[in-house]
Formats: sequence, structure tokens, C-alpha cells
Amino acid sequence: MPRYAPENTMTRSDLVEELAARFGQLTQRDAEYAVKTILDAIGDALVRGHRIEIRGFGSFSVNRRPPRMGRNPRSGEAVQIPEKRVPHFKPGKALREAVDQRTGAPEQQKP
Repeated sequence: MPRYAPENTMTRSDLVEELAARFGQLTQRDAEYAVKTILDAIGDALVRGHRIEIRGFGSFSVNRRPPRMGRNPRSGEAVQIPEKRVPHFKPGKALREAVDQRTGAPEQQKP
């Protein structure tokens, strides 16, 4: 099966494979179900406006972007842009420090 994501990008299927590899008693199908369930639960909570906190990892929340005036790039006409709610992730201290410990450039893709 060809991989379309760059080597330094972890996809949903990569998460499933990693989970199945770490927990030998989990079948690929069970791992897929677990990943889907967790991501669905996070998404559903955000849609309801809830905050999700995973200690040692980070928190997901919904931020409000206030309405503002924008400009149509073609006509230059002023356009009112309505208020928007957007998902936001804030990494926890442990995750920030772990990422910061890594030195050097990101891993390069293999040809």
C-alpha cells in the first residue's frame, strides 16, 4: 500500500499500527476502533464546546474569533467576516519540554 504522507507525518493509520504494535493483544481492527473512538470523542466534545484536558499531553478547547472587516482580494471591496469558533490545541508542559529537548532539524524524507 503506497504512503502519501511525508515520512515525518504520522497519519491515523500510523497511529493504528503503532497502537497494535505496542499492545500485542490488540488486533489491527481493535486498534483501529480504539483510535477512531478516541478521536470521535474528542471531536464530539469540541463540537459541544467542551474542553478536553489530557495531563502530560495538552488540552483541546474551542476559541472564539470575533467578527471583523476583511477585504475581497479581487474587487478590494470591504466584507464583513462573521464570528467563528475554531478548535485549539495547547501542548502541556511535559510535551513542550520533550519536543524542545530534540535538537537539530526535523527528519528528512527518504527518497
